[in-house]
Amino acid sequence: MAAITIFEVLGGSPGVLKLARAWHEQVLADAIVAHAFSHGFHPQHTERLAAYWGEAWGGPPAYSSQYGSESSVVRMHSGNGPHEEMDRRAIACFDRAMDDIGLTDELLRRVLHDYFAWTTTETMAAYPHAADSVPEDLRIPQWSWDGLQA
Repeated sequence: MAAITIFEVLGGSPGVLKLARAWHEQVLADAIVAHAFSHGFHPQHTERLAAYWGEAWGGPPAYSSQYGSESSVVRMHSGNGPHEEMDRRAIACFDRAMDDIGLTDELLRRVLHDYFAWTTTETMAAYPHAADSVPEDLRIPQWSWDGLQA
């Protein structure tokens, strides 16, 4: 029997979408993080975000089959210079979003926090100076109960 994934524990696509919506509400309410969305955003941003997270957390490859690749996601987050304060605040918004949806399981919260902190400060911040430096062949990192998977 396969181990239950983070995606499944969150309730599949509906649960991940609920978390994505809560996070998006949190960031739009934060004066610093909201700046990242000041230029506008895709009308299905939360659905795309949920598909991305779901795929990273053991769900179906919805993001990569419908919307884009890891390279395209990293490219969207690149070329804006360093933004450590924004990153810290985005992570705090994520933690509050878990509160907002009533997520109380401590292990799940820790695993999700660790994922979000890692992807925010590592993969999404890897190319601060030039989006055209992002390689074309990046794959969506897979995250499990044990962290980043090889």
